[in-house]
Amino acid sequence: MKKMGKINKDSKSYSIAKGFIIALLISLICIFLYAVILVNTTIQEKTIKPVIITITGISILIGSSISSLKIKKKGIVNGMCVAVLYLGSFYILSSIALCGFYLNLSSIITILVGIAFGGIGGIIGVNIKRN
Repeated sequence: MKKMGKINKDSKSYSIAKGFIIALLISLICIFLYAVILVNTTIQEKTIKPVIITITGISILIGSSISSLKIKKKGIVNGMCVAVLYLGSFYILSSIALCGFYLNLSSIITILVGIAFGGIGGIIGVNIKRN
């Protein structure tokens, strides 16, 4: 029987969880900073959707890159797993907060950008040479 309690830091699930948490933290910080800028300047509210999509993509890119640093192959799959976990969590939480789940063009673009950037980040992470 395996001992419970010890975390294997070399496992793929640990790497994916680490990338997810990093992407989430980056998103929260960037969205908070954007909200402060939005409130204190004359930036129009119509910039919210493109900025959120950009923040989401970049956060997933960085998170999936970091999650793929230790693995040697299948970075695209690892990165897409980070993206799916991030986007799934994001849409579950937003559907709970908004009392309903629906997809619109902006949501579909966010999903496509997130999955694409997750795959690209995974490829980047696998190919970064660590000394």
